[in-house]
Amino acid sequence: MVQVMFGTWDYVIMVATLIASVVIGLYFKFTGGKQKTNEEYLLADRNMSIFPVAVSLMASFMSAITLLGVSAENYYYGMIFVVINLSYGIATPIASHLYLPVFFGLQKTSTYEYLELRFGPKIRMLASLTYTLQMILYNGIVLYAPSIVLEAVTGLDRVISILVIGLACTFYSTLGGMKAVLFTDLLQSFLMFAAVFSIVIFAMIKVGGLENIFIIAKEGGRLDFSNVSLDPTERHTWWSLIIGGFITYLSLNAVNHTQIQRLLTVSSLSRSQQCLWWSWPVLSLLSVVTCTSGLAIYAVYKDCDPYVSKSISAIDQLMPYFVVDTMRSVPGLAGLFAAGIFSASLSTISASCNALAAVTLTDYVSRWCTVRETYIAWLTKLAAFAYGMVFLALAFLAQYLGGILQAALTIFGAVGGPLFGVFTLGMFTTYATEMGVSVALLSGMSMTLWMSFGSPRPLPVKLPLSTEGCLNATIPLAVTSQTSDYFYLYKISYMWTSPIGFVWVLVVGSLVSLVWRHAQPWQRAGRPHPDPALFTPPLANYLRAKYNLQERNMQLQLIKADE
Repeated sequence: MVQVMFGTWDYVIMVATLIASVVIGLYFKFTGGKQKTNEEYLLADRNMSIFPVAVSLMASFMSAITLLGVSAENYYYGMIFVVINLSYGIATPIASHLYLPVFFGLQKTSTYEYLELRFGPKIRMLASLTYTLQMILYNGIVLYAPSIVLEAVTGLDRVISILVIGLACTFYSTLGGMKAVLFTDLLQSFLMFAAVFSIVIFAMIKVGGLENIFIIAKEGGRLDFSNVSLDPTERHTWWSLIIGGFITYLSLNAVNHTQIQRLLTVSSLSRSQQCLWWSWPVLSLLSVVTCTSGLAIYAVYKDCDPYVSKSISAIDQLMPYFVVDTMRSVPGLAGLFAAGIFSASLSTISASCNALAAVTLTDYVSRWCTVRETYIAWLTKLAAFAYGMVFLALAFLAQYLGGILQAALTIFGAVGGPLFGVFTLGMFTTYATEMGVSVALLSGMSMTLWMSFGSPRPLPVKLPLSTEGCLNATIPLAVTSQTSDYFYLYKISYMWTSPIGFVWVLVVGSLVSLVWRHAQPWQRAGRPHPDPALFTPPLANYLRAKYNLQERNMQLQLIKADE
């Protein structure tokens, strides 16, 4: 294992990144409204400009796990994963024109308030608790995972990195609120791009240009885009990546509270839609460059794979290993890379602190207790701080949880599809009931978690690897996996988990709602018809036209009766 202790410039870059983030938090704490109201603290007074919001949407879920994992994915399994970016382009107009107008029209602090208005209080609480548990588990891993990787290859102590990053993130997001989160995301996104671009550029220098990277990758079978199979057990195909990526993108950007909260920080629906549209090319650019970085690293190590030669113990260590093995001759580059990796974690954690504080105050505290207006802002900040400490504690506990690390990440993906299905039933149908969507959500998550956690399951098959160029060459082990002996559900690609959960909720929720009729919220309130504002614009326009026509007919009948 190659290790290099950080030099002076490496520490300067890391410390400068943290100081800049803290300064941004302090600036927004003592300027403007000084974060005295929840409107400013959680929603930035709804007057943010488009660019920082668009970049923040990308940064919120582009964690260090994603950067490290995507580069390794393309190195070991090929660049077909880049096809997922097509699904983002297909999903963006759907999220911006069919889902976002509903949330923006309601102007609620918590996304889950919609579910109570549309269905009732039980499904709101169920969905909110699911989201809270999901985000707590995920962010503990987001803080812990990169510290493990960087410690393994750079010698940067994991305890120090967890403490420094966790405390700095909690500090600036608690003090500066949403404005601090959005503007630190800008800085941190720049560092993410810088870290990934530096890898591609350095690899280009090593192999003689960008063209050679792709030539070598093609010779190694990394540029095979021919898999259009409909077999759901194949890990990555055009269908699984486009359909799976489509549902995953919508589950995050159409209905996830973390993203919707950001989209409500601008002054108008059109500006909010522009934020979503601009976040797509920013996300795709980072995704494509990260995919290319995996090929770039392969071009350098094609004859001496670090994993097979035991230079690294996990494939996620590939990117930092490349940095310290190949780029250490340039002072500060290791620090720039570390700053980029930790920036990816900072942006995700700060977004979650703020989002979970909003959910806690809106869905739990204000619901169960009567809180004086003057205390609400302080309680919200206290909640944000508390969640930061929870993430920190979970990051330290994660080393003792073993397989729970992968389990937490699996939960994040497995619940997204079913939750998206619940919101879709609410916005696109008038017949769905609270009983129907509750049964569908619970059964749908049970199905997707069973598919995700069930074992034994086949291991993915890596593309050919070589150690012929290593000083102490070893014979690479053939990595094979016979899938015929495994239970069928455990063989299904993880890319199909969210679509299956989504379709399950739509079908089961519809059947239960239609078979066991229950009063809708507007019927319990004595209103003759639902509020069109709760439905997607096409359906809302139809309902408005329908009810206006009914009212006109009733008025005509009254006039005729009077005559």
